[in-house]
Amino acid sequence: MAGLLGVLAWAPASLAQEDPAAREQPAGEGGAAEEQDLAKDVQNPVANLISVPLQDNVDFGIGPSNRTRNTLNIQPVIPVSLTLDWNLINRIIVPVVYQPDAGADTGGTFGLGDTSATFFFAPAKPGALIWGVGPALLLPTATDDALGTGKWSVGPSVVVLVQPEPWSIGVLAKNVWSVFGSEDRASVNQLLLQYFITYNLPKGWYVTSAPILTANWEADEDPWVIPFGAGAGRVFKVGGQALNGSVSAYYNAVRPEGSADWQLRLQLAFLFPKGKMKAQ
Repeated sequence: MAGLLGVLAWAPASLAQEDPAAREQPAGEGGAAEEQDLAKDVQNPVANLISVPLQDNVDFGIGPSNRTRNTLNIQPVIPVSLTLDWNLINRIIVPVVYQPDAGADTGGTFGLGDTSATFFFAPAKPGALIWGVGPALLLPTATDDALGTGKWSVGPSVVVLVQPEPWSIGVLAKNVWSVFGSEDRASVNQLLLQYFITYNLPKGWYVTSAPILTANWEADEDPWVIPFGAGAGRVFKVGGQALNGSVSAYYNAVRPEGSADWQLRLQLAFLFPKGKMKAQ
């Protein structure tokens, strides 16, 4: 966390050293305007923008011994132009997980979790309402039973958002059901719902709230995890590479007994825009 905050704090000085000419350009024509435009793109899940976010989620307070789980999500987003009117946005999440033994003071399991793949068909030139729909898959790639479902699962996904200056406001939702897999494992019926509200500030800075709500419809009781929280981040450039860094924290106000009390989320995303924020 301290390292990511250090990068965010150091970025303005780095930008000034690398591109002094940009500081002399009028507002809207220099690097700051490019950062503002790119910040809007990274807040749009179906933007025509290649990105490779590395998102680390640290969950605290698991079980009677208050254990900690760590999940590093490697989640590339690759848009593909299908026609002049339609794009296909491919979003993959590969989790690297340390899962503690909730009933013990020590010990746990480390490895890969189940891979999530979502494919949004989205208009290439959206209007004021930006949207995408498509299938969502959950692939049983976990290296240990404790880290995954053991089932192949599929379902629908949808994202809807608006971006009135200086806001980005929207919701992403998907539900997957198991279709086949190990007969010894429980059936899957899971909802993921994420709303996001972001207020953009000058020079690529922003404040945001993007909690991830989940529901396990197969649970006998307490199916929901409902967090509340917020964070801040910045879009910037280092050595010609566009980056998006953020830090946020969420308290799980509704949760099953024994699950995490709260989560710290750290993210650093490598951005590959077309014609934006290129090295001078």
